[in-house]
Amino acid sequence: MATSSTGPIELAQTGKRDTLKALETKYQARWEEERVFEVNAPTLEETKGLSPAEIKEKFPKWFGNFPYPYMNGSLHLGHAFTISKIEFAAGFQRMLGKRALFPHGFHCTGMPIKAASDKIIREMELFGEDFEKFVPEEEAVHPHPHPAPTATEDDPAHGRVDKAKKGKVAAKATGLQYQFQIMDSIGVPLEEIKKFADPYYWLEYFPPICMDDHSAFGSRIDWRRSFITTDANPYYDTFVRWQTNQLYSMGKIRFGERYTIYSPKDGQPCMDHDRSEGEALGPQEYTGIKMEVVEWSGSAKAEIEGKVGGRTVYLVAATLRPETMYGQTNCFVGPTLKYGVFAVNEKEAFVCTDRAARNMAFQGVFSTRGQVHKLLDIDGSKIVGTKIKAPLAIHPEVYVLPMETVLATKGTGVVTSVPSDSPDDFATLTELRKKAEFFKIDPSWAAIDPVPVISTPTYGEMTAPVLVKQLKINSPKDTKQLAEAKEIAYKEGFYNGTMLVGEYKGQPVQEAKTKVRENMISQGLAIAYAEPEGFVLSRSSDECVVALMDQWYLDYGEPSWRLQAEKMVAKMNTYNAETRNGFEGVLAWLNKWACARTYGLGSKLPWDHNFLVESLSDSTIYMAYYTVAHFLHSNIKGSTRGSLDIAPEQMTDDIWEYIFRNGPWPKDSPLPKEKADIMKHEFDYFYPFDIRSSGKDLINNHLTFCVYVHAALFPEEKWPLSMRTNGHLMLNGQKMSKSKGNTLTMRQGIEKFGAGATRLSLADAGDGIEDANFDEKTANANILRLFTLISWCEEMTQDKSKLRSGPRNFHDKVFEEEINELINVTYGHYDATNYKDALKYGFYELQSSRDWYREVTSDVGMHADLVEYWIRISALLILPIAPHFSEHIWSEVLKEPVTVQKARWPTPASTPDRLTLDAGLYIRAVTKNMRDAELGLLKKMNKSKGNQTLPYDPKKPRSVRIYVATSFPEWQDTCVQIVKESYNDVADKVDDVKVRTLLTERGLIKDKRAMPFIQLFKKRMSQFGAQTAFNRTVPFSEVEVLREIAPYIKRSLSLVDAEVLLVEDARAEGFTRVLMESAEPNSPAFEYYNV
Repeated sequence: MATSSTGPIELAQTGKRDTLKALETKYQARWEEERVFEVNAPTLEETKGLSPAEIKEKFPKWFGNFPYPYMNGSLHLGHAFTISKIEFAAGFQRMLGKRALFPHGFHCTGMPIKAASDKIIREMELFGEDFEKFVPEEEAVHPHPHPAPTATEDDPAHGRVDKAKKGKVAAKATGLQYQFQIMDSIGVPLEEIKKFADPYYWLEYFPPICMDDHSAFGSRIDWRRSFITTDANPYYDTFVRWQTNQLYSMGKIRFGERYTIYSPKDGQPCMDHDRSEGEALGPQEYTGIKMEVVEWSGSAKAEIEGKVGGRTVYLVAATLRPETMYGQTNCFVGPTLKYGVFAVNEKEAFVCTDRAARNMAFQGVFSTRGQVHKLLDIDGSKIVGTKIKAPLAIHPEVYVLPMETVLATKGTGVVTSVPSDSPDDFATLTELRKKAEFFKIDPSWAAIDPVPVISTPTYGEMTAPVLVKQLKINSPKDTKQLAEAKEIAYKEGFYNGTMLVGEYKGQPVQEAKTKVRENMISQGLAIAYAEPEGFVLSRSSDECVVALMDQWYLDYGEPSWRLQAEKMVAKMNTYNAETRNGFEGVLAWLNKWACARTYGLGSKLPWDHNFLVESLSDSTIYMAYYTVAHFLHSNIKGSTRGSLDIAPEQMTDDIWEYIFRNGPWPKDSPLPKEKADIMKHEFDYFYPFDIRSSGKDLINNHLTFCVYVHAALFPEEKWPLSMRTNGHLMLNGQKMSKSKGNTLTMRQGIEKFGAGATRLSLADAGDGIEDANFDEKTANANILRLFTLISWCEEMTQDKSKLRSGPRNFHDKVFEEEINELINVTYGHYDATNYKDALKYGFYELQSSRDWYREVTSDVGMHADLVEYWIRISALLILPIAPHFSEHIWSEVLKEPVTVQKARWPTPASTPDRLTLDAGLYIRAVTKNMRDAELGLLKKMNKSKGNQTLPYDPKKPRSVRIYVATSFPEWQDTCVQIVKESYNDVADKVDDVKVRTLLTERGLIKDKRAMPFIQLFKKRMSQFGAQTAFNRTVPFSEVEVLREIAPYIKRSLSLVDAEVLLVEDARAEGFTRVLMESAEPNSPAFEYYNV
């Protein structure tokens, strides 16, 4: 991945860019007018009597899609990057003669829009309808250092599109306090912001902006199939209700008590799309060990006495290892942390952090759900020295000790200490014993030695002490080593450990762990406790907790369903191992998922209208809806009927079941069967989809949910064929950041560089799962490249008098073969969705080939037919990536009457000739070597300042003799034969011992040239393959090729003469023996001399 450290650039001159943008606007209008991107299945009449396989062969199709974007702002360049993968693929698949479907929907379900609209309502109450009462504390600094270009009235960007140029509505890192300020910052006029108090206004405002941005980008989207989600579109609403009912009837949606991430402020679960921070984090379940206070420390007693109402007080420690509680030797608290004593009921009180108590309040721990009754605050330092009961421990009473690494943001702030199995506990206990006076503790409080609890084959009965010694951990501050030791200890204990004590002595830890936990909870020695795996912030700016609640959930992770999902992923093309590993990893841990909420926008849960289907649960199979959307409605809201004149109420569950799942035709159908058959035919033709492209972050939720629900609802032949993921897009080598001004929306990129240069730069940004980079310098350079290329093509076709016709020479043949080879290489990269390489070979290398051809034929001129062929091929090979450029060349330069969007991929008349291609590479290498030799000599002259004797003076008239060898030196042939005899083709390995033996036998072991040569030869074997390396013959006549290129060598190097000689002939002439002896097949030597 190439990166750049530069920031946003300013374009000094924009004339060439503006010319290109004018052409882009022209061709976008033509494509829209000709409805080029509207794609339909063949009709029922066309496919009558054909089997599915015959239909596929006669009417090939391709269906690609990407996750529909959320409609609370305009698309940013990261969206464009992911979209480009489908956009480029759609262009390529069209060229293969397929009916290439690329649809686009608009996601509006969930909390973000509703939360933002509610904020505007509150802000209008505070500051007035137009926020006129707002007085800023200080003049706000605009978050974008470079203002967006101003559109003119004839610019297609004029008007509505400008209102949301600056991206998603999100206060992340912008420093803006109020929602109306955020709306203002993205270009919404102040007087219009009040309309956004209605959440449904967002659904009207932003989708047209998104469509305009795509139009300016040149996207090949069939807009007839677009829609908005939620019940605002009554047709899509019936589709969501159908799939939800089906999953419910299949037992995939269940109701029950379970842990979920929850926003107390919103009063409902907070799923991934509802979060500002903490996406993909779930509940972490602990065992809360109840450690009854036997005797408070003096400091704590003074604070607590008389304030707990006679309740029994427990320190509650959250642990992931309840099976180790037999080995407790003490308990830890953070001496600098603040704790609270919280009333559980009238009889008990817990000591823990405020954060832990807030989580407990929603888990049925306290007497009143959602309410925390704090009796008092107390410093952790004052709790130190308190004597407590240690449930299950061999030593039933232990003391509370200080631990400086205890966090208030993890667990309860109280930590059990089992130094036999916890490296952190052992390191801290050792430190406290050494420095009791420093830590102000009584040595007797830390007097209990580690107690053996678990035996492991690797570390025996004292895992933690052994690891601390092995990893040379000297203190609790050795955090890196301790983290490593902790991971090793946990895995070794869990997977290989055996219990040494307690009720389950002799049992594997894997079996005992759950039993110990359940017993402790049932006996009242512990509680079940959970909290988020990390910090989670809702869109309403509420820190989320884990709540135990009755809710509707999708039973992801259920064994039989998971097996289906794993089978789908195994069959699916994921394009790289990282994506496949990502899916497999998520399938291994993904569990029940809350699928309903009470707040936000969406479709109502069919059997309980108090709930809405949440945003990641109504977006799992909507790709199927694309296939029939245009039949149902003619606008995205579904307010006008589509081509089949169907009412929403006619789309019952039975009808959807018939269309998508081959269900029986309902007896009392509200819809004529002929109409349903048309939709069913369209679905069966386009499904399954061929590819879904997405950012890699969606593997954790959306993409895996898509896999699960497809596996549940569709037969295998309708399962997705592939899913492709990409990394995030950086801008100029840095992460995009609004606060730093390093951000660019899709529209801003198009306005700044034009669609063509932007698209080229997105293709150049990268294709892997690692983060890619959009370099503005590259985009700016692409403006000049496109403009120059168009000018050259126009010039070549307008004045053919400069071009040659008639018979073709050697250079013509090489040029044609190189074009044909690049056609095939570029095809392979497009087919593999490697667009950076497709760009490299189908655009940059193609131009390099032309540049060389133009140079070597400058004396006789380029052949007119080949120039036109190159122009045609250049337009076609880059068509998927830069269609505006291709359209101009196709329509205006080549005068083709039909749009280039209907052109087919070029097919060379014959397989590219390898001999000619190799000869072309050969002459480039030879001329480069000759030129480099001259440059090297000039540098040597400059350094020596005339004090060194040189073989010739490159500044005076000179000629060159090129020596061609027809055979290798005998010692080299012997070395190659030795390697060949020592090579095992099955293992693809050279036996070095045998090589040395054979070198000794053949008298070459002491030859200083032999081993370096063999090492280089082995390197060549690894680079090009053994058989290629062993085949050392040159497949063409070097002498003939060099004589063809000799006029160019003379001309380009300003030589008097260039003579090509065989080494045998040169020897007879008595030329410099050392030079000619250095010649080898495929590597001629050359000798410059003054004349």
